Amino acid sequence: MKKRSFNLLMAATLASSLMFTSCIGSFGLTNKLLDWNRGVDSKFVNELVFIAFHIVPVYPIAVMADILVINSIEFWSGSNPVADVGAVKTIETNEGTYAIETKADGYSIQKEGEETSVELVYNKEDNSWNVEAEGETHKLLEFKDNDKVVMFLSDGQSMEVELSQAGVLAFQQVVQHASFYAAR
Repeated sequence: MKKRSFNLLMAATLASSLMFTSCIGSFGLTNKLLDWNRGVDSKFVNELVFIAFHIVPVYPIAVMADILVINSIEFWSGSNPVADVGAVKTIETNEGTYAIETKADGYSIQKEGEETSVELVYNKEDNSWNVEAEGETHKLLEFKDNDKVVMFLSDGQSMEVELSQAGVLAFQQVVQHASFYAAR
């Protein structure tokens, strides 16, 4: 009888965590574990670790922890408790090499060889992303609801954008049109 109660409790917990959050989440713990395994030198050792982590149930436990706890915390608080705060990644582009540092409230982006950086900062109070550079802050976008954001243009105007392919395409056309006339 106790095993049946435990199984019923686990099923109810899993169902409620999925029903009440409506968020797929980033699966930060599971992805960190998979990234660590991918970093193992030999592909044969990598495969053995992968199989062993399924047998021992390391991967299933990590997935359950993400589903039941971490993704729910991420959904309700807006931050992932296993995020890589302080991690720096290097990105190579045609314009140069950039270092991107993950911060608790956003990202710091610095071009190699330059002393100044650009900060992308998330403001929880008004649910917006802001750009901070050279002592000035400009609002980039503000989430209006689950289907729309307000984008703030460089000329001081704003545009409500539907979060769909059509909405993004319309915004791209407005920006390209404005850039065309600004270049003349």
